Amino acid sequence: MDLQLAGRKALVTGGTRGVGRGVVLALARAGVDVITCHRQASEEATSLENELKKIGGQHHVIRADLGRPDDIASLVAQCSDRFGRLDLVVNNAGAISHVPYERLTLTEWRRILDVNLTAAHLVIQHALPLLGEGSSVVSIGSKVAEVGIPLRAHYTATKAALVGLTRSLAKELGPRGIRVNVLALGVIETEAMGAMPAEQQALMRQRYSDKTALGRLGTPDEVGGAVLFLASLLSRYVTGATLHIDGGIS
Repeated sequence: MDLQLAGRKALVTGGTRGVGRGVVLALARAGVDVITCHRQASEEATSLENELKKIGGQHHVIRADLGRPDDIASLVAQCSDRFGRLDLVVNNAGAISHVPYERLTLTEWRRILDVNLTAAHLVIQHALPLLGEGSSVVSIGSKVAEVGIPLRAHYTATKAALVGLTRSLAKELGPRGIRVNVLALGVIETEAMGAMPAEQQALMRQRYSDKTALGRLGTPDEVGGAVLFLASLLSRYVTGATLHIDGGIS
């Protein structure tokens, strides 16, 4: 099915690994020109650049630390210089840590909020002059915003806040033809799980698969499919929504 995305321009934050990589590659294969970013040099960034070259198109992998407002401004400025416009912004970059609440320091609280929430706000704000009628903003959220999870109060707070930000911006930007939505992800199988010891991998996979209606974990490609939908005209009447990409997890 042709989603008529060829030639569109996208910014995907945190796109060299995991979910972000799946989104970048899905967009590139659909003919979208993609700019993505990574915090530090890595084999993943290099391999992504090579994959994008094979797919073809105008793609750029840029180094930027989204915990730094100046880096965000520079990143979006490069989108303006290279593309002149954006049709899609995907806020994917995120940070997580596991800390008992009574030991959660203000420094760590601020670090997680800066990357997961403030960065999304700044990316959207800086990108607004590049977004026109029919453009789409997608933020990668999480099922934890609804259910909560021990040791991740700070992380959960940021994902819940993305839902509120999305709903407000959908109403504010709707008259300009800009749609704003959030994807609430369940457990997605990424390289992080692959790096675990085999026994731990098997336990994690079984534990969470048993909680889903589909009996399995999700993949980055499947998140990419949801982003393609929200980038396309198929979703032209969808805004302010939270789409659950979670396999029916309970």
